[in-house]
Amino acid sequence: MMLSLFPPQVVDFFVSVADFFLFLCRVLKEGFSRRFEFREFFRQCYQIGYKTLPLVSVTGIIVGLVMAIQSRPVLLKFGAATMLPGMVAVSIIREMGPAFIALICAGKVGSSMGAELGSMKVTEQIDAMEVSSTNPMRFLVVTRVLAATLMIPLLILYADALAIWGSWVGTNLQGDVTLHLFFTQAFKAVGFRDLIPAVIKSFFFGGVIGLVGCYQGYHAGRGTESVGKAANAAVVMASLLVVLVDAVAVQITDILVK
Repeated sequence: MMLSLFPPQVVDFFVSVADFFLFLCRVLKEGFSRRFEFREFFRQCYQIGYKTLPLVSVTGIIVGLVMAIQSRPVLLKFGAATMLPGMVAVSIIREMGPAFIALICAGKVGSSMGAELGSMKVTEQIDAMEVSSTNPMRFLVVTRVLAATLMIPLLILYADALAIWGSWVGTNLQGDVTLHLFFTQAFKAVGFRDLIPAVIKSFFFGGVIGLVGCYQGYHAGRGTESVGKAANAAVVMASLLVVLVDAVAVQITDILVK
């Protein structure tokens, strides 16, 4: 009777939130199981890490290149061109690198998981695994979530390094700075207060992307068009949650630094 007082959209939203947290509890329970699927886990690490490497590489270089090109004229006006390497490095490591790469992975990895598990749901492969005494939650979901949680932070660190190199290239389009001098000035401005919070929130980004992608695919409908809907929903929800996690992480980091 109480549920009838709320609009159906509100009820559906809270039901979806409850289903997601129940799904998270099942993932955590199966994640601590002794019978861990190491072979599938390493295969997913390869799929998420190596297969996403070209896209992440191009994105990292372009982010650094654009930041350097856009920031250099402004700093020249104030006579602070020597601060460019440090400013770019801190911006990339703290925020730009993790946020950009996480959103890229939300599109690439999240949609892939949603489509793959969704197609398995439609073709009843997941039901067949349950009948054959194979735990689909442990084999399909836990391995993907843990692989995303591990590989996406590594991709972010790799992209950060490429972004800083790309900013050096952007600086040298209109200047002449050696690579050694640029990296020396860049990392002189970076400390553990910048690196550690960024790495920690990167693990949360990876976990959120893996969870949302698997959740949407695992709960896909029975029709063939539900595969596309699951992939689309995985991208949208993963991107939204990445932004929300980032906003919370920024507030927590600001409080701790103070």
